[in-house]
Amino acid sequence: MAAWEPDVLGDDYEQLTLPLAPDAEGDVVATLVRRRRAGDDPYLDVLYVHGWSDYFFQTDLADFWEAHGARFHALDLRKYGRSLRPGQTPGYVTDLSTYDEDIEAALAAMGHDGAEGSGRALVLMGHSTGGLTLSLWLARHPGRAAALVLNSPWLEFQTREVGRLLLEPVIGARARLTPTRRLPSVDLGFYTRSVSKDFGGEWTYDLAWRPQHGFPTTPAWLAAIFRGQQTVALGLSLGAPVLVLLSARSTLLPRWSPEMLRTDTAIDVDGVARRCVQLGDLVTLARLDGALHDVLLSARPVRALAYGRIAQWAAAYLPRPAPAVEPDPRARR
Repeated sequence: MAAWEPDVLGDDYEQLTLPLAPDAEGDVVATLVRRRRAGDDPYLDVLYVHGWSDYFFQTDLADFWEAHGARFHALDLRKYGRSLRPGQTPGYVTDLSTYDEDIEAALAAMGHDGAEGSGRALVLMGHSTGGLTLSLWLARHPGRAAALVLNSPWLEFQTREVGRLLLEPVIGARARLTPTRRLPSVDLGFYTRSVSKDFGGEWTYDLAWRPQHGFPTTPAWLAAIFRGQQTVALGLSLGAPVLVLLSARSTLLPRWSPEMLRTDTAIDVDGVARRCVQLGDLVTLARLDGALHDVLLSARPVRALAYGRIAQWAAAYLPRPAPAVEPDPRARR
């Protein structure tokens, strides 16, 4: 395996290239990112997975988890961010289970390869498509993670189940005939306008890795999303506690509105909220007024509330183990 190297996020971060099996486009890698300095006596390992047209840059998230006793890692999946190579179709896969290889490689590097383990509980955290991907992975690998945190997971299509089932045969046919042909773009750049400092937002990131209008989508990729969402609709029966963070409202319009600065402009949050109960029997849903699609990129008061909800939930379901107490040899038998 390659060695850890300096990361684009600065001196506190480093990255590890994870070689994967080649595909039709050539060599494929994933990239694991971690903080150089872990907090004192961590008892959790957190693995974060980004969404569509995205990569890891949210250092506040690493700060939060480290402060709560975790070693934090983030994974740039194949053909995204640090893992995107020249000549590759960004984000292109034909089945979300393809990412099993990426996730397993990351977990092995973290010490969670299914052997003795790291001695720390594993928490998975995913945003949007990453949330869908991790939900499906955990359903196929029960018992591997202690908990799952989902930030606006794309569990259902924007037209909800009825629209998805109507579109699925058409997209499936295109996936068989022209799998890599670009679909019409539906990203008008409103989400980027709400978050990027280049367009009046608060956050600085690489627009080559997180483009203003997103990466082009393809029929084969969308068919894979539909299959994943249908699997969720049938029920996953996850055995781990799940926390879902969602905005209180969506604004899905073809023109800019100021409401887009305080609502989700990517998914139908009400449809996703209804779908959450299909994940398992222990699901906590937190709806936050004023939240964006990436809840943790919302305005400061909103994301402070979101972090508070995660901390509250973690205290209940991921409590720090009590320190071992040595018996007093003077105690009577």
